[in-house]
Amino acid sequence: MNRTIFVGMASFGMSGRVFHGPLLKHRANFAIKRIVERSKDTARADYPNAIISRSFEDLLGDDEIELIVVNTPNQTHFEFAKNALQAGKHVVVEKPFTQTVAHGEELIAIAREKGLMLTVFQNRRWDGDFLTVQEIVKKKMLGRLVDFESHFDRYRYGIQPDTWKEREDAGAGLVYNLGSHMIDQALVLFGIPEAVTAHIRIVRTRSEVDDWYDIKLHYHDLTVCTKSSYLVKELGPRYILHGTLGSFVKHGLDPQEDALNQGQAPGGSDWGKESQEWWGLLNTEINGTQRRVIVETKPGNYSAFYDDVYDCIVHHTHPPVKAEEALNVIRIIEAAKRSNEERRTVPIG
Repeated sequence: MNRTIFVGMASFGMSGRVFHGPLLKHRANFAIKRIVERSKDTARADYPNAIISRSFEDLLGDDEIELIVVNTPNQTHFEFAKNALQAGKHVVVEKPFTQTVAHGEELIAIAREKGLMLTVFQNRRWDGDFLTVQEIVKKKMLGRLVDFESHFDRYRYGIQPDTWKEREDAGAGLVYNLGSHMIDQALVLFGIPEAVTAHIRIVRTRSEVDDWYDIKLHYHDLTVCTKSSYLVKELGPRYILHGTLGSFVKHGLDPQEDALNQGQAPGGSDWGKESQEWWGLLNTEINGTQRRVIVETKPGNYSAFYDDVYDCIVHHTHPPVKAEEALNVIRIIEAAKRSNEERRTVPIG
C-alpha cells in the first residue's frame, strides 16, 4: 500500500534548492514537512505547505518526520546524520558521506543497530552519460578495457565570498565535491582498486581549498584516471575509454542539473534526454566488422534515487546507494590525500 513519507530537509542551500527539494516535491509519496533556514524564509515561495524551522533539532523532535535529508556543510554530515539516526529517523546524506572512514563506520553501525535506512546522494550514478558508459563497459563493446579517463571540469577563477565551500576549516575542496562523484562512478564500474596515485593542488589565486586534482586508480590490467579543475575554460571530453577492440569518446554533461536550476519539474517523456550534438562516438569492432558510430545517450534520471529511497523504507529493499559503498569512496579519498602528501602510490586493502 502506498503511503506518504514526511521529510525534514536540513538546509535550503544549493543542493536543497536545486536537487533535493524539486526531486522530493515531484514524487507523489513524499511530503516535505520542514525545511531548516536559520534566518531567511526563501523556501516558503516554492514550498508554502512546509514549516520553516530555525534549527536542526526541530526536525528531530517532529514525530511525523520519517526521513531527514542532511544536506548541510561537509563538516556537519557526521554529527547531523548521527543525531538523526539516534532520533529514529531514516537518513539521506549529501555527498561526501563523511570526512573520515571512522565516522562513516560509526554511522553504519548505528543505522544497522536501529534498523534504519542510511544512504548517500550519489546522484551522478543516474547521469545519462554515465548510464551510457556503464552499458558500454558491461557489454564489453571495446573488448578488454585498458584505459578509462573521466573529466569533470569547470571555470571558476573567482573566489565566491561568504560560502563554506571556499573555506578549508569547513572541510570543503574539489576532491570531496566532484571527486566524490567521479570516484563513486569508478567504483560502481570496476570495484575497489589495488592502489591510488594522486596529485592534488590549489591553482586559483587566494583559494584556501583544493581546486585541481588528478587521481589515478590502479587495477590489475586497467588504469582509471579521474581529473578535475576549476580553471578549464575550453572543455575537453567528459569520458575517454580505450580497449582492445576500440574507443569511446563522449563530450558534454548530463542536462538534469541545468534543467533543475531553471526550475523545470523532473519527469516527463523528455526528462534527462541529451541533445544529439553531445552523443558519444564509438569506434570499435562489432561482429568482426570495424564500425564508427554515434551512440545515443541514455536519458538521465535523478528521480530514481528517491524512488529507491521510498521502496527501501516502505518495502525494505536495498537503498539506492549502500552506505558501505559510499564509505569506500571516503577510503579512496583518504588514500588519495595520503598519496599526494607522501608523493607515492598508496596500496588499498
